[in-house]
Amino acid sequence: MSQLSPQTIHQFCDLGDMIRPYSADKLVINGTSAGLSCASYDLRIDHDLILGVNPALLISDHILNGYDFEHDDMVHLRYALRYNPPPAALAYTMEDLRIPNHITAQVADKSTYARLFCSAFNTFIDPGFIGNLTLELVNHGPMPIIIKRGDPIVQLIFTVLDKPTDRPYDGKYQHQTRAAHGPRYEETPT
Repeated sequence: MSQLSPQTIHQFCDLGDMIRPYSADKLVINGTSAGLSCASYDLRIDHDLILGVNPALLISDHILNGYDFEHDDMVHLRYALRYNPPPAALAYTMEDLRIPNHITAQVADKSTYARLFCSAFNTFIDPGFIGNLTLELVNHGPMPIIIKRGDPIVQLIFTVLDKPTDRPYDGKYQHQTRAAHGPRYEETPT
C-alpha cells in the first residue's frame, strides 16, 4: 500500500466523483485550509457545533483554584456544569464520498484543531464506501470550541491497495445521508 499523491487524488475526484463537492484548489476558511492539500484532502463540517469543556477539567479547576465548596462556590460549579455544552459530539461533512474498490481512506486530525486539544476519532474508510461521513469529535481542552458550518474539520489520507478488494464495503453505514448517525448494531445470525 502507498499513500496517494495530490495528483492522484485529483484524478480520482475529477473523473470518478470520489469526493463531492470537490475543490482542486486550496481554500482558506476562517484561517484553516480546506480542499486538496499536499498529500490529503481537508473536509468541511456541514453544521454549526460547540464542543464544551470536559467536566473533569471544570471540577479540577475549582479544586486547584482553592474553592472551598461552600454554597456560593457549589452554585457556580453547578451552573458551569449544567450550561457547559457536551465535550463530545457526532458531526457530518459537507462532502460525500465514493471510495473506489482499490482505495482506502483514514480520517486524521487537522493540526489547527489538534492544537486546541480537539480530536477526531481516526476512522478507517473501507474500499467501496459510498455516502456521507459521520465524524466523532472530542474536546480535551480547557476552553469551549466553536465550529461553524463550512469550517475545515478533518483531513482524509488515501492509500491504494495492491489490487482491488474482492469484498467492497456494503455494510450498515453504506449510503449514509448528511446527518450525525449514531452507532448501528448488526443482528446476530441465528
